Amino acid sequence: MRFPRHARIFRGQLDAAPFAGVFFLVLIFITFNSQLVFTPGVRIELPEADGLPGTTNPTIEVAVDRSGQFYFAQQVIAEAELKQRLRAAADKAKARGSQLTLVVLAHKDTPNGKLFDLGELARESGIREMLQAVRPHTAPAPVRPPGP
Repeated sequence: MRFPRHARIFRGQLDAAPFAGVFFLVLIFITFNSQLVFTPGVRIELPEADGLPGTTNPTIEVAVDRSGQFYFAQQVIAEAELKQRLRAAADKAKARGSQLTLVVLAHKDTPNGKLFDLGELARESGIREMLQAVRPHTAPAPVRPPGP
């Protein structure tokens, strides 16, 4: 038994508008999805300040989270190991004829005692200059109009 076919084969040109629409939707989804990927790591909120000096010396970075844990080269590190690594970096910089600067990326709620301990550790390792990393103010403080 034969069934009658009512479908006709399309023999004209394809319209590009639907394909362009789908392409742009896929592009938007890929763009938004790539920005929503979770980045692993320790969240450190730097304090805000403006107009602080920098340095022209070579630098080495140590991060400190709010609980006072030290991070060097994106890994948790103990104080004894940190002291050895800082000493090795300071000796290498001295051999090149320059002074090494320690840049501290400390969370704004880090206890001052831990920052003081890190400064002592750096001084014992031969590093004489230590700078606190900050981020610029995100927005100026709102100006209140004078009034009662």
